[in-house]
Amino acid sequence: MLIFLQIFLLNNISLTKFDININFYVLLILILPFEIPGWLLLLSAFFLGFFLDMFADTGGIYAASLLFVAFLRPLTLKILQPRDGYLPDTSPGIFQYGFIWFLKYSLILIFVDNLFYWLFIKFSFSNFLLTLYKSIISTFFVLILVLLSQFLFGKNTQ
Repeated sequence: MLIFLQIFLLNNISLTKFDININFYVLLILILPFEIPGWLLLLSAFFLGFFLDMFADTGGIYAASLLFVAFLRPLTLKILQPRDGYLPDTSPGIFQYGFIWFLKYSLILIFVDNLFYWLFIKFSFSNFLLTLYKSIISTFFVLILVLLSQFLFGKNTQ
């Protein structure tokens, strides 16, 4: 359902005044279980990105940025790991690990996704500050949607 929301709604929202792209699809990589093998994580990211690229005609930009997010996800999880570690058979979420933990986790990976998305769109480091601005603004909007989705659809196990 999230893929269809991205393809048919979010990709068609025109926010050209701010030059924003709402890449909400990154949520699918964010909420995958902790125990997912690395190869399956990368494969999932590639096929999700490839599927989005087919519909958006972006030539591999979604796949490339999602692959980089999937590559950095284990490192991000290791850096943010709680003292007692992660609970077995769980997925990252606000209700499982708290708002601040999930905010840091999702902010890092959403920003990486947006930064690489905009760098691949421009395919240049010229006007890097403008690319950084677009990445930050896009990250803000995607982060709000991700947090809202967690509060609306996340599993409250407490």
